[in-house]
Formats: sequence, C-alpha cells, structure tokens
Amino acid sequence: MKPLFVALALALAGTSAVAAEVENHGAHPFNIRDLVMMDRVGDPQLSPDGRQALYTVRATDYAANKGITSIYLLDLAKGGTPVKLVERASSPRWAPDGSAIYYVADKDGVSQLWRRPLGASATAVQVTHAPVDVDGYKLSPDGKKALLTFGVFTDCADLACTKERLDGRAKDKASGTVYDKLFVRHWDTWADGRRAQLFITDLDHPSEQPVLLTRGIDGDLPSKPFGDDAEFSFSPDGKTVYFDVRIAGKSEPWSTNFDVYSVPADGSAAPRNLTAENPAWDAFPVPSPDGKTLYYLAMKVPVSEADRFRIMALDLVSGQKREVAPAWDRSAGGMQVSADGKTLFVTADDNGQRPLFAIDVASGKATTLVTNGEVGGYSLGKSSLLVQRDDLKRSADLYTVDLQGKGLKQVTHYNAERLKNTQMGEPEFFTFKGWNNETVQGYVVKPVGYKAGKKYPVAFIIHGGPQGAMNNAWSYRWNPQTYAGQGFAVVTINFHGSTGYGQAFTDSISGDWGGKPLEDLKAGWSAALAKYSFLDADRACALGASYGGYMTYWIAGVWNQPWKCLVDHDGVFDTRAMYYDTEELWFEERENGGTQYEHPENYEKFNPLNHVKDWRVPMLVIHSAKDFRIPDTQGLGAFTALQRRGIPSKLLHFPDENHWVLKPQNSVQWHETVNAWLKEWTAKDASPAH
Repeated sequence: MKPLFVALALALAGTSAVAAEVENHGAHPFNIRDLVMMDRVGDPQLSPDGRQALYTVRATDYAANKGITSIYLLDLAKGGTPVKLVERASSPRWAPDGSAIYYVADKDGVSQLWRRPLGASATAVQVTHAPVDVDGYKLSPDGKKALLTFGVFTDCADLACTKERLDGRAKDKASGTVYDKLFVRHWDTWADGRRAQLFITDLDHPSEQPVLLTRGIDGDLPSKPFGDDAEFSFSPDGKTVYFDVRIAGKSEPWSTNFDVYSVPADGSAAPRNLTAENPAWDAFPVPSPDGKTLYYLAMKVPVSEADRFRIMALDLVSGQKREVAPAWDRSAGGMQVSADGKTLFVTADDNGQRPLFAIDVASGKATTLVTNGEVGGYSLGKSSLLVQRDDLKRSADLYTVDLQGKGLKQVTHYNAERLKNTQMGEPEFFTFKGWNNETVQGYVVKPVGYKAGKKYPVAFIIHGGPQGAMNNAWSYRWNPQTYAGQGFAVVTINFHGSTGYGQAFTDSISGDWGGKPLEDLKAGWSAALAKYSFLDADRACALGASYGGYMTYWIAGVWNQPWKCLVDHDGVFDTRAMYYDTEELWFEERENGGTQYEHPENYEKFNPLNHVKDWRVPMLVIHSAKDFRIPDTQGLGAFTALQRRGIPSKLLHFPDENHWVLKPQNSVQWHETVNAWLKEWTAKDASPAH
C-alpha cells in the first residue's frame, strides 16, 4: 500500500512546494502555509523598572522541520524595533536589579543556565556547568541564588551519577526495561526511572553539585508533562522555598493529590506538607510581598482535572486557610500578586473569552482588566502589565496596560507584514437553548470571500477536553481560519462540559459523554442553520480531536444523518479498551464513575464501538504512534471497522507525533489531507454516502 502522503503529492501540490510559497505576499485566503510560518510570541517578562520587555519568538525553519526559539528585547519607553538578544534560547528572566538577563540555552548538547549583562558589548556567561539538562529555574528575590530543576535518578548521590547511568544505558546492547509500577509511559515519553527534582545553587559561585531541596520526595517537580516554574517560588526574604508536587508511590496514575510544601532554602530540613488535609489538587504557590501569606490554587474534588481552581490564602503564622473569592464561579490560573499585596491577578475562561482579572484580596471582587480574546500570558510590574493577547483573527502579540486595565496599547506587531494581504473569515458568537433548556454558546466563522445570498459548505468542529472550549483565541492546530480560507463556513459549539460557563456546566459532562453534549450539538446545529442562511446543510462534515474525536465516532453511529463526511483525530473508539490503554487512569475513573472492572456498564453506556453496525458516513481517521493519552490502537480499530464495513475511509498515521501534530511539515500534511477529504465529500457532485 502506498503511504498516504505519496497519493496526496499526486493529487495536490505536495508539501515540497510549501517553502517556496510561504513568502508569497499576494492577496490570498489564509491557509496552512501562512499558519505554519507565523512567528509565535510568548513568555512576556517586564523589566523591574517597567521600561523594557523580554519575550520569546518561535520562528519556523521549514527545511529543518522544527521551530527555533529566540529571545528578544523591546524598549517600551523609547519604542522602536525589537532586538534579538539570543538565538536558540528560552526562559528569559530579569535579574532583580534589571542589570542582566538569565536564560536557558544549550552548551555542547546540554541545556545550561546563562547570564547576559545588558549593553551593546555585553558577553553572555555560562552560569551552570551541569552534566545533565537544566529543565527550569527561578531566581531568588535578591538575585544571589537560583532554584534549578533536573531530571535525576533519586538514588544517585550527585548529578554526575545520573549522567554516568544514562551513558551506561546507551552503551548497553540489551534494550529491555523492567517496570514494577505505573507510569510505564506518560503523554509521549516512556519512563526511564528519573524524577524531576528541585535544587538550589549560588549564582556567584555555582557548584557542579547544587543542593537538593526535594530529598525524599517521590514525585516530579515541576509536574509532567506540562509543569513549569509556576510550581515553585521563593519567599520574599529568600529563606524559604515553596513548591507543589504529587507523591507518586504506586498510585500516581489514579491520583490528582498534589500538595504544596515548604522547605528551607539552604536544604537544612526536609520539606513540610502545608495542604495535607485536602485530597485534591493544591498547586502554584505565590507568597505575598510581606511574606505573611501564601496564596495558591486548590480544587475540592479529588481525581479531577476540571474542578474549579479556587484561590486560597494560607496565613503562614496561624496556619489558617480561607478562600479568597468563593462567589466567583471561574477557575483561576496564572496567578500573581501586586506589590502592595492587595490584588491578585489571574486568567480564566469566561464565556468564550480568556480575560485577565484583578481579584481584590479583602473582598474577593473580580474585575475584568483585559478581555475580547485570550490572555495567554502576562508579566506584572509596579504600575503596569505586559500582556500576551490573541483572538480568532489575530495571533499573539504583546500589549501594555495599567493596573486598572486602562490604556491598552499594542507594542509588538509580529506577522503583520506576512499577513497583510491574507483574507480571513469573520467570526460571530451566538447562543441557543441546549440540554434542559439551558443557554449554550457557539460561534460561526464566515468563509473568506463571503457573499450574501450564497450557501457554503460547513466544517462542524467539535472541541476536545472535554472540559475545554473553543474560545475567541488563536490556535496553531485547530484554527477555524484554515477552513474559512478553503471556502468553508465553520460552526463550533461549547456544549455542556465546556469551561468558562460555571463549574456546574463543566461538571455536567462527567458520566454523560454521549448525552448532554450530543443534545447541545444537535440543538446548536439546528440553531446555526436557522440563524445563518449561508450554511449549506447538505454539504457539511463534522470533525474533532481527542474528546472531539470520541464524539465523532459516537455520532457516526447515533447522529450521522446531517454529515457528508467525518474526520477523527486521536479519538476514543472503544471506551472499555481505553481504560486499560491510557496512562492517566484518574481521568477515566472520574469520567466513568470508577474503574472499568467495577463499573463496566458505565464504560459501555456511550461506547462508540457498540454502534459500528450503524456507521455509514465516509471517515478520515488520523492518529499518532507517540500518543500515549489515547493510543493509536484506538484509531487503528476504528479504521479496521470502517474498512470491514466497506465505508469509504482513509487512515493518516504519524509515527513521530504525540496527541498533537507539532512538526511543521507534518502540520501541513495534516491540513492538506483534511482539506482534501472535506472538499471531496462536500463537492456538489460528490457520491452519496455509503
């Protein structure tokens, strides 16, 4: 059998033409080539005096099939052009006095911490000389010390031992690994016995063997796979370190019991658990400027990733805890505290947006500072904020705004030149009555070149999570503008289970994956057709990933009437097998009311596999070999079912991707394959479905 990309190269221009086309500045609908080559702005860092901005930009090296991240400096006081300070580096941070920056970059293939004084003739100095990668760091308030994270074998006495053991394994001709507990693999990586641990070093006289602060902690700090430096912090006097971690033991895959710990910064005592009484998730410690209060985020429901993160305040003298904003029904993230200690700044999903909020510590009142889009990151100064912001028509750029949310000003304009001649579809949010007559929100995006009175084929996108949302936000994976640019109208629904509409709305999907959400999707599709006459109900395809992929398999059997074709990316095909194939068992047990062997009926209630006999709609199945969250056997099983039933179908399989498709050329192939499938089955002369 020919690989699918060979067939595509014959039918399309093939991905080899992309490099030559990406610089085409002629007027054209927005497409995947534009998306792949865009610069990605992130990690904003405001200087201590508020006059300068550090941030990262990820550019695409298409020939090398990867992104290249560099660090830039922008003078906010004088304006002008951003200056590239360091190429192939990440995690820029200001020295507390603003005299230098720190960052992480490779040296002889090993990630190290570097310091670069400001100034035209400044020379970067390598701070650490560790034998293994520096994975993350945080500077002390006085700038004299740094917390460092390394992946180590916890029975090793020093970092050199970890390096020696890794080198020995690489030389060993026997390739087998013996496991005696889970995780065996997680997200996209097989376990090798190392744990991420927290160390501290003196910055003026760094040691090749920094002091281990998490001795005896059987867990990863930061957490895997997506944890970062928000999970550890210094006290204002630098004498105490706070961190969060989940103790692994043999229960790690079915536990979300993260706790917040304190430990002396000199490592003179063992870490102390500050939140042992809560069996759910406690994380992201942020001390108050006076050092008397520790703020952190906490869930109440164990084994849940989607319970509301509440803002908690711990009095470090009395030990008393209180919730700061109990009446605010949103899940907080990205927390920072003002210099006077009176205000907490957080982001949260909110009715299709992800704004930046200010929370009054005394009253718990939440005030929206920056909205109409997604705040993907921000940096807090004494009198202003540096904000990373995007929306459905604009990729991320940086903005400044005062602490009251006034005077919002865009200070970077990445991709403006590249996209000045691209044409995008206009988005519009709408609401309707969904399950139980409750209000549900969705949006449509008009196709590029929209003309009143004309009907257009539809891409009906079903979001993943399922506790997530299709917000007013830019995406480099499921971006509605890539479909609008191909002449499709886009419809998406934030069904029951979505975030940003209150905790009860989010919780309502658990145990009911094929129930309320399906009713919302049906009602939303009907509402969209009634409201937007340009949607062609006879030329529509449904597509989704992860939970959206699950729902695609589900509707293939129970609601296939409206669809000319389906696209399923990394979806759950067999809920029974999924329980034993996935890694984070706590998620499956939470969503299905327990283990599969104790409650098999719960896993069968909405199992797409049981409805294969009713499948009839042509389907494209996409899955990746390094997806350990929803393993590729799920996609292979669905493709087998389609082929055995004689339903028109194709399988696109990536051997080198995880739950997401991240490599530039793979992303192009993904989109070209999906677009070709949609066009094939929504063409006016398309053959009828099976």
